[in-house]
Amino acid sequence: MADIGKDIERPLGQAVRPPRAAGKLSGGAIMATVAVLAVAGVSGAIALREKPFRKPQEVAVSTPKVTAAAEPAAAPSALAPAAPKPEAPARSGGPQIIHVQTEEGDGPPKAAIVIRDPSTIGQNLKIAHIPDKALIEASETGPLPVRAADGRRPFDVYARPWSGGRGARVAIVIGGLSVSQTGTQAAIAKLPAEVTLAFAPQGNSIGRWMQAARQSGHEIVMQVPLEPFDYPKVNPGRNTLTVAASADENLKSLHWALSRTTNYTGVMNYMGARFSADPAAMEPFMAELGKRGLAYIDDGSSARSLAPDLALKDGVPFVAGDMAIDAVQDRGEILKKLDSLEATARAKGTAVGIGSAFDLTVDTVSSWVVEAKKRGIEIVPISAVAIDPQKG
Repeated sequence: MADIGKDIERPLGQAVRPPRAAGKLSGGAIMATVAVLAVAGVSGAIALREKPFRKPQEVAVSTPKVTAAAEPAAAPSALAPAAPKPEAPARSGGPQIIHVQTEEGDGPPKAAIVIRDPSTIGQNLKIAHIPDKALIEASETGPLPVRAADGRRPFDVYARPWSGGRGARVAIVIGGLSVSQTGTQAAIAKLPAEVTLAFAPQGNSIGRWMQAARQSGHEIVMQVPLEPFDYPKVNPGRNTLTVAASADENLKSLHWALSRTTNYTGVMNYMGARFSADPAAMEPFMAELGKRGLAYIDDGSSARSLAPDLALKDGVPFVAGDMAIDAVQDRGEILKKLDSLEATARAKGTAVGIGSAFDLTVDTVSSWVVEAKKRGIEIVPISAVAIDPQKG
């Protein structure tokens, strides 16, 4: 009766549900429980690991902190790599690391690091014929060499690279280029690139020959006519610097010679025994070379030259020739002089020979250089044997 009463009170249309068995779970509940446990297990495993399974930098990128959006944008410097630690000074003779400030302004300077090998100082030979605009001063007669604002000198920039070795070294300067067009062309084409070429300011097409010489790898110098003792009977040529002229007049003549071309490391006297022995004439001349960052090559023809002392005083790189190699135009005599240079270089470390662009000289020097190299002699540009007061 009790069941009938309950059926009467139950709403119409609803069937009686059988009672559930105690402690029995449906399949869906079991599946849901297993899924929850699996997720919990994986989360716990990740939390208990000592290290994340991804790389730290990947985690930082793929899972940023929520608070990062509220923080101000980081300064560009914070995103850049840490500045490199200062390098220890390089040993003498090894590569040098130079810190150069590349920009000026109100903000912090931007620095660049230049690694410089002393054994390869000099201009890249691929662009050696192109003047460095920072080393040029415009004048009425043409471009004048000058120190750059950063202190670089034509002597350094236009120097031909060499090995930097300590063995026997011979420097040879062949002068008189640009006087004869065919002779100049032959000298540039035949002489080994290590031989230094000197241009006479009275010549023609010097700019074109300078480019050809530098593209062929030669270091070059400019010859300057100086007064000899028997002047004007013996005349070095146009715009000769003389003892009787004022300092301003001589500087004007010097500037004319210097402006005839560019890309040279220094000047070499043409004659000048009287001029180089006169302090009143020589001092302003040498001071001007020091101001412009040029070397002075003394051909060694005058024992009375004041050039060595004045060069030291004015900070001018200086070279003195050991001997003229072709005073006698005979192949055998020239070879004797060249062999004497080799002997001097083996005894003293260096030797300097001065010659002129005669066909016989060019041919003899060219063949001798090839053989001298086989004997272990290094032929170097004139700048490689200069005494430079600025480098101690």
